[in-house]
Order: sequence, then C-alpha cells, then structure tokens
Amino acid sequence: MTSSQRFLDRLGLRYPIIQAPMAGVSTPRLAAVVSNAGGLGSLAIGAGTVAQARQVIADTRALTDGPFNVNVFCHAPAVRDARREAAWLAHLAPLFAELGAALPVELDEIYTTFIGDEPAFALLLEQRPAVVSFHFGLPTTQQIATLRQAGIYTMATATNLREAALIEQAGVDAIVAQGVEAGGHRGVFDPQAPDERHSTSVLLRLLAGRTALPLIAAGGIMDGLGIRAALDLGAVAAQLGTAFVLCPESSANADYRAKLKSGRAAATRLTSVLSGRLARGMLNRLIEHGEAPGSPPPAAYPVAYDAAKQLNALASQHGDSEFAAQWAGQGAPLAREMGAEQLVLTLANEMAP
Repeated sequence: MTSSQRFLDRLGLRYPIIQAPMAGVSTPRLAAVVSNAGGLGSLAIGAGTVAQARQVIADTRALTDGPFNVNVFCHAPAVRDARREAAWLAHLAPLFAELGAALPVELDEIYTTFIGDEPAFALLLEQRPAVVSFHFGLPTTQQIATLRQAGIYTMATATNLREAALIEQAGVDAIVAQGVEAGGHRGVFDPQAPDERHSTSVLLRLLAGRTALPLIAAGGIMDGLGIRAALDLGAVAAQLGTAFVLCPESSANADYRAKLKSGRAAATRLTSVLSGRLARGMLNRLIEHGEAPGSPPPAAYPVAYDAAKQLNALASQHGDSEFAAQWAGQGAPLAREMGAEQLVLTLANEMAP
C-alpha cells in the first residue's frame, strides 16, 4: 500500500484532492460538495467568530456525511505600533480622499488568533471535525495532543525545513508543504525571519528526505497532471485553492470571477500591502500604491487588513474593485469554471496514469 493510499484510507477519501480552506471564499456548500465527490472539503474559520464557526460547521454537516477540514489561524498577536499605523494611514490618505471619504481615525486587529482562544478550541473538541489544520504557526503541544486524542487528524502548513521540524516535534499528523506559487497568505511562522520562498516541488523534495510525516503539496497545482507530479515528488495528496474559486459553490463575487477569467490572472503579486503579511493575489491599484518607491511599511497583520477592507468597502459603493484582495496563485490562468463535483472528477481523471 502506498503512503498516499494509507492517507486516503485514514481519512476515508477517494481521491488525494484537498480543497484549500480559503477564508472569504470557501463555503459550507463548496466543502460539502468536494467531500461528497471523494476529496476533502475545507472550511476557514480564522476570520470569523466562534458563533459563526459553529454555524458553518453545522451547515456543512447538513450537506455531507463525509470528512472535512476546519482551518484556524495561529499567528502571533499583532504588535501595535501607533506611529507605524499612522504612517500607513497617511500613505493611504489619497485613496480615501479619491473616494470622498475621511481617513479612519484608528485601525483594529480584526482577526483573533487561535492561540489562547479557549472558546474556539472548545468548539473544535465539541464538534470534532475529521481534520483540523493550522496556518501561520501552531497551538500548544497539549492542545494538539488533545485534538488527536479526540480522534481529530491534524495538519499544519510549513514553508521551510525549520517549520516542518517544529510541526513534527509538536506531534501534528501531517504537513501541508506550501510553495511560493500558492495564492493567499504564506503560512510562515515568523514573518520577520528570512524566507527562502521555496517552490512547491523543491520544498517537497527537501521535506521528503527529512520527515516521516505525510506531505500535502500546496501551491500552483491546478490540474490532475500537477497532482500526479506532486505525488511523484513525495506528497500523499495535493491541496488546491485557486482551482476552486470559479466553482459556483464558492463565495467569490462577480468581479473576482471576471478578473480570474481575464488577462489579469497572469499578474499575481506576493505582497504584504493588503493585510500586513505576505500573500499572493492579483495585482491591483492598492498593491501598486503600497509598493511605490518611498512607501512606508504596512501596519502589522491583521491591522493593515482593516485599512484595506475599509478602503475596498468604500470603493465597492462606486463599483470599483481595485482595492479588493483577490487572492490567486501563479497558476491562476489555468483556472476552469465548473461545478466543484465536476472539478474533483475531472482532476481525478487527469491524474490517472
């Protein structure tokens, strides 16, 4: 039995296909359809409240009896710096003025980290989803052990060898090996540490010889051939995000979908401008403004995200989406528009030897 088959059997999956837990895009319907089709659907609860998390888990369970993944953010709390935040807001002032709006007086830390969030931890123990995954870091080893003792399979994102070693030492079941091609936020533990920005293929080969844990490939994978290549490089499964954005089951809005189907998809940028942490999305005016020569550093994550979201909300009232965070990986031009079930089956057919 191959390592991939052991992974599939452990989770009750038919295919080594995981729909990425994209905050703001993934939905209970998307996760359920993917799981019903034989893959692993995912929910992202890091951007919401515990009450909202409880509801999306319930909504997903109402649509599938299959396993699904619940993802949480394990970032360090923002280090608030009033001077840095004021400088960032001042830099964004021309954009707010262009929209006829006053500059926000202050910014908020809009996303709570899972670290130290006892109500969120209690919810996961109560609900016991098949899989819980961690992004941006790890909770305590005791929490990981408690989740595993409850029968929950755990996964965590690594972008380099050091993070993978920490994941293994903490007792997590599997590593999501995230390459630099990936859309959305890089899962680096420490944003201030040097980042080698390994490609997915290089990261897989580096990790395959250094860990006994199952590896899930993430980053730039858009079709069955990409999944097959990842398996050949040592992965047990592949996690795809951008590939699922055009599915009708996702919550991506019409403009996001239109841009992903246009030439704009070919220009993605890894930037900290939108949220305060490196994340890859389609290039827009806010990114260009924030990365212009002489620009100050953005406020810390997720404080900078508050500014971007306020700016986007104002622009949206004028039909302008140039300040929206439209996350997409380097494989975005390969995105296909079809239902999630059809996409899973198409991917499975394409990866067949």
